[in-house]
Amino acid sequence: MANYNTINAGDGAFIKAWTKGVPIEEEAEAQLKRVAQLPFIHKWVAVMPDVHSGKGATVGSVIPTDGAIIPAAVGVDIGCGMVAAQTTLNARDLPDSLRDLRLAIEAAVPHGRTENGRTELDKGAWGDRAPVRVTEAWAKMRPGYEKITTKYPKLDRGAHVHHLGTLGTGNHFIEVCLDEKQDVWFMLHSGSRGVGNRIGSYFIEQAKEDMRRWYINLPDQDLAYLPEGSAHFDDYVEAVGWAQDYAALNRQLMMEGVVEAARASKVLPAFEVRGEVVNCHHNYVAREHHYGKNVWVTRKGAVRARLGDLGIIPGSMGARSYIVRGLGNDEAFHSSSHGAGRTMSRTAAKKKFSLADHAAATAGVECRKDEEVIDETPGAYKSIEAVMEAQKDLVEVLHTLKQVVCVKG
Repeated sequence: MANYNTINAGDGAFIKAWTKGVPIEEEAEAQLKRVAQLPFIHKWVAVMPDVHSGKGATVGSVIPTDGAIIPAAVGVDIGCGMVAAQTTLNARDLPDSLRDLRLAIEAAVPHGRTENGRTELDKGAWGDRAPVRVTEAWAKMRPGYEKITTKYPKLDRGAHVHHLGTLGTGNHFIEVCLDEKQDVWFMLHSGSRGVGNRIGSYFIEQAKEDMRRWYINLPDQDLAYLPEGSAHFDDYVEAVGWAQDYAALNRQLMMEGVVEAARASKVLPAFEVRGEVVNCHHNYVAREHHYGKNVWVTRKGAVRARLGDLGIIPGSMGARSYIVRGLGNDEAFHSSSHGAGRTMSRTAAKKKFSLADHAAATAGVECRKDEEVIDETPGAYKSIEAVMEAQKDLVEVLHTLKQVVCVKG
């Protein structure tokens, strides 16, 4: 018996949804049906158990397309994803109070956003204090950036090197975790920051303009697409690929900063990073081969899970997270969920949960417990255990992590 639900999207289109035992909201289902009915969908749309409605496309959806890409489905947080590193530390090596470790990480990695994002004043950017590893990394990324911005000068307005190696805002985070053996891991979540946002926003608007110019009427303007061979298609593929590389590098640099800060904090004994560092996207598009065709696969809040692929599926800031290995499920286009998935909007969470609720939900975690993080409280998310059960044919669990420190953007 299949481990997924089949949803009839009408006109011969359908959806395979790994949502057994987890809720799926009406708006998310309606949004998925609109995507599934597009004429260039290859086979079907696959839906992960952390599914919830989003801007442009449903979060937790895997959209294979033949001959076109939907920029709003890829979104503006291009290349957003996770990185995790296991260390030689154990829980017994941690001090009784983890506050100094959290403060050391917060001081080492710019996070949040202030002064309306003005680069020289924004605490979430480097300003003129970027470390050498960041400026050297940017020197390698810069030629690709200049190639894109020479053709599209409007994209060269805002931070680029100043955001490389920084966390951002919203649901982005840095955590210190313990696994099932009480070994210590560092884990973080971020993407391509402001430069990815500018690239995504620009090409979303270009796709919408093309639809208007070609008199193509869509049930949702956010489904505007760029066909292969059209004026902007190749430029978008180049720009989105560059932004995805920037995002992976951003996470790598932050992880280096976290490890460096932990070593310099004077609260931990000497340690090393051991094993393979896992670095994976969950908002991106890639060319892949599925069911006899080379197609574009957009993963909007989903992780690639080919046979043997390592991935990271985080819970909320008070729940477990998982290091997983892909099982290569063909029907899911070799994908899995990217997290627990929201059950309510940020606005609804702020209305429903109190500071006392949040403090109780994050008991034992060294983290902020103020009003500005209420929208990220665990109760605003689905049960990560239910999500993992629903996708047991997509990934196998290698490690189960529980955070003891959480830094929020």
